[in-house]
Amino acid sequence: MNRTERLAAIMDLLAEAGQVEVEAIVSKLAVSPATARRDLDSLAAQRLLTRTRGGASAGSVSYDLPGRYNRDDRAVEKTAIAHAASELIPKGAVIGLCGGTTSTALAQVLATRADLMEPSNRPTLTVVTNALNIAVQLAVRPNFKIMVTGGIVNARSYELVGPYTDTILQKVALDIAFIGVNGIEPGVGPTINDEGEAAVNSVMARRAAHAYMLADSSKIGKRAFATMEGYRFQRLITDSGITAEQRLAFEESGTEVIVAAASYPDA
Repeated sequence: MNRTERLAAIMDLLAEAGQVEVEAIVSKLAVSPATARRDLDSLAAQRLLTRTRGGASAGSVSYDLPGRYNRDDRAVEKTAIAHAASELIPKGAVIGLCGGTTSTALAQVLATRADLMEPSNRPTLTVVTNALNIAVQLAVRPNFKIMVTGGIVNARSYELVGPYTDTILQKVALDIAFIGVNGIEPGVGPTINDEGEAAVNSVMARRAAHAYMLADSSKIGKRAFATMEGYRFQRLITDSGITAEQRLAFEESGTEVIVAAASYPDA
């Protein structure tokens, strides 16, 4: 387990119990007490928790999320995808992040990227998002400029949707957009469970110089309710669970496929 995965696991423990002890982290994550304390200190410095004697207590609403964000049996794959996506983002970029568990994983990786934390008199990263949880999670980073689109809250996903969201997105220019999906197929393209979210995702993708679909391999070959009308996707980041046949089918349809490494070195 690398550092980013440990930090996410510690936040999951906090989300479950509201507090966590160093001894519990040592036992559950198989790390030394010194490592556990350093991780807690790092999270406290980012104002994601409050240090206590012997552990920490929840100090942020960033992880008070719908259940699908806190319990995810594809978390390892989504973390790998998040790292692969992060490698595409240069310092100073303007990026778009829609909602969803994989985009949330990417936000977590960006929040702990060392080069983005270096002192700077200009934003080291500008993030445009329609996801309230991502905005709250990244707002405490002083080097980040965060723009929230506005709109009507979808209570199931914490995403803002509707005509207000579209209007704001039409006024921005993004270097890169990262779009989470519920299903993706060669030829059909990405599909989303909610039609409002699909419309926002489509606009965000069109406002970017480059747009990447983020989909773990369990989403490949699946079809959800709504298509991303008006956008033809050309880039996909997925995990090593994609089959050779699936990858070939995407490439033959003109889609670049980036397969995330199975694991990443300690950050």
